[in-house]
Amino acid sequence: MDEVLCALQGIPNIEEVSHVTGEFDIVSLVSATGIEEFRDVLKNKIMKINGVRSTVSSVVLHRHVRNEVPELEAIITA
Repeated sequence: MDEVLCALQGIPNIEEVSHVTGEFDIVSLVSATGIEEFRDVLKNKIMKINGVRSTVSSVVLHRHVRNEVPELEAIITA
């Protein structure tokens, strides 16, 4: 688990990593400039981490945060 958390934190597109309880072990917030970049990060970085067996993605359609420029973001669970 610690190796996966450290590997995720080393990916520049990952804004947050949380160790959680429930159905999944880790929740990550990934930012990307578009769907192609997101797909690349998921396929070529996150899924290549030893210990990541599967992911579930949810794309953020709108954030309710003040003073922030919106980007394509997705929540990745592993």
